[in-house]
Amino acid sequence: MKFQVLSKDPEGSARAGRIETSRGPVDTPVFMPVGTAGSVKSISPDDLESVGAQIILANTYHLYLRPGHERVARLGGLHKFMGWDRPILTDSGGFQVFSLARINKIEEEGVRFQSHIDGSRHLLTPEAAIGIQRNLGSDIMMCFDECTTYPVSLEYASESVSRTLRWAVRSKEAAAGSGQALFGIVQGSVFKDLRDMCLEKLAGIGFDGYAIGSLSVGESKEQMLEVMNWLAPRLPESMPRYVMGVGTPEDLIEGVRAGVDMFDCVMPTRNGRNGTLFTSRGPVHIKNNAYAEDPGPLDPDCGCYTCRRFSRAYLRHLFISRELLSYRLNTIHNLHYYLGLMAQMRAAITAGRFEQWRSDFHARQEKVTAEE
Repeated sequence: MKFQVLSKDPEGSARAGRIETSRGPVDTPVFMPVGTAGSVKSISPDDLESVGAQIILANTYHLYLRPGHERVARLGGLHKFMGWDRPILTDSGGFQVFSLARINKIEEEGVRFQSHIDGSRHLLTPEAAIGIQRNLGSDIMMCFDECTTYPVSLEYASESVSRTLRWAVRSKEAAAGSGQALFGIVQGSVFKDLRDMCLEKLAGIGFDGYAIGSLSVGESKEQMLEVMNWLAPRLPESMPRYVMGVGTPEDLIEGVRAGVDMFDCVMPTRNGRNGTLFTSRGPVHIKNNAYAEDPGPLDPDCGCYTCRRFSRAYLRHLFISRELLSYRLNTIHNLHYYLGLMAQMRAAITAGRFEQWRSDFHARQEKVTAEE
């Protein structure tokens, strides 16, 4: 994997770049749709390509439990298994172990946990997490780390960072010779000194990219933005910067402004399935009765398949009727919106007008809110 910064915003930290992989380029800043179990829920790889997806994220924890990473490897790896020939990033499974497992116990060796699917017991270590990702054959792997929730004491956060750093060393050793990129994850909750120390130690170990973990896990929006704005510009300049699990369109814009290159979040896909659609004129809750006889497109300014072909009335009918097509059409639109937003930001950075673009975006949102 190679990374190059191609343009920088003259007024701040925003930057546009390109990640080169053996399965094709990824233009940054980029949003990665979440394909938890080897599938972005309700849509196909062709749909993903149509909305402009360059890279997707898959989940180590879920694929380990079902269908099993060894089975995926026997079937030719995750790209072949799911019919996606562009890059894939796999997370380490750490977040899911702490958030989904019925029972988990942290040890120096790793984490013992009970499956949320069938109650079976497992031990996930840094070596195992990397081994799973090697079998999946992802282009970018993540170190096994401890994701702390919020609130957390300074004492525990410090212990957790130390453990994450030891696990990072083991993750790198386990990844040696794989040919896959490996990213380190900066932890430390809302404590800036801990974040700085973790970053310094990770940079000393040496990785292909660096991520900010444990954001949007219960802290306030102000705290999340403070940590992101503090830490993102401190991540190595010559490598991709990734904020995990964030977020709203506004969060992405502020992250790009801080110098972040990569994002992922379930928000566009989950909200689509729940009937909340992002548009250039603000969010639309498609179940509202106001759309029952609305013949217009969901977003007149959108060129996605959903907006080109179907009315708000039809989309509401599908959602109210719980038709499966509703999930697909809503997800296509939301991902098109998110990926289009990233494309607009890349273009604005390249043109040297990102701050103006950001101001215009917020002005439009404020106008929509005032009209409501």
